[in-house]
Amino acid sequence: MSRQAVILTLLATLMCGAVFALWPELDLEVARLFLRDGAFAGSGASARALRWLLYVLPSAALGGAALMWLAGRLGGRRFLFLVLSMALGPGLLVNVILKDHWHRPRPVQTMEFGGPDPFRPWYRFDGACEKNCSFVSGETSAAAWLVAPASLAPPPLQLPAIVLALGVAAATGATRMAFGGHYLSDVLFAILFSLLVAQGLARLLHRTETTPPKDEPPLP
Repeated sequence: MSRQAVILTLLATLMCGAVFALWPELDLEVARLFLRDGAFAGSGASARALRWLLYVLPSAALGGAALMWLAGRLGGRRFLFLVLSMALGPGLLVNVILKDHWHRPRPVQTMEFGGPDPFRPWYRFDGACEKNCSFVSGETSAAAWLVAPASLAPPPLQLPAIVLALGVAAATGATRMAFGGHYLSDVLFAILFSLLVAQGLARLLHRTETTPPKDEPPLP
């Protein structure tokens, strides 16, 4: 992945942080769009089925990559890139470091939507949530990880695959907001953090690749 892509993603992350720090009420206004008769709209059977489908897609993609690696159809460095980007992004950064230590209450937990806890903007660490909190969306970050395998597609298919992966991430984020599980800033940061981890890891592995393995293209 190019240096320019990393810089653009980093700038987008900084801009996202600034916008939601200056106007934290944006999170509340967008969350209200998902209310139906005073409750969040994502409680029906079709919404739960869609959430489950989007939830399993990243695991299925990583499992498919493992099968391709075992069959000799995917190079070791590329498989390592996929495993590490999933483990370090959605795994370590999001689900271990952020969600259990940021203490941001989810929308359904906040007073504005009938919960017991005060709303907290993304930059506050003094929320009432103890574990598995709102910042950032774990399911959305895993869906955004799909950009990593999409970036390994052949050049004619690479851009459409990346766009499709981002579409899956956006759909996952919208589903989580519809359930009252996350704010818009949780979703946007989740996507951007996963992209930054994958982009940084790809560049790191590319720099350490002194001699490209036979029959294996270099990492993007």
